[in-house]
Amino acid sequence: MDQAELFFPQPIATAQIDAAPQEASDDDTPFRFEEVEPEPRVAYLVRLSDYPHPAAADAVKVAEQRFGRELDRQLGHDVVPALRAFQNASESGESDLTKDEVMLAKRWVKAFDAARTAGFRDLGDTDEAYFAVRVL
Repeated sequence: MDQAELFFPQPIATAQIDAAPQEASDDDTPFRFEEVEPEPRVAYLVRLSDYPHPAAADAVKVAEQRFGRELDRQLGHDVVPALRAFQNASESGESDLTKDEVMLAKRWVKAFDAARTAGFRDLGDTDEAYFAVRVL
């Protein structure tokens, strides 16, 4: 390609496409959104607490978003049930919980650790800061 082709490109010939109208079939019923049940989902809130640099609000917001995305990636729709199972496990003995609750509590610990690592990735060394997750 030389400068003439770069700065003065020649128009490309376009072909006319003859689009025929499509006929609607009798068995093609429209999609009805009223029939779809919304997926029940309890929201949760992530906050970075005791971060020593109050001027870095954008960095804190990004860290909180990264933490939440990693929790969602690790647990999917089980974030709130896993958090509740972990809270129940920390308040009572393991013998008081079902196998599913124990399994969810263990998944929470692993997911929280991965999310904490992802959240603190760009914040540097912050010994006193921590992420708090609260169910809305």
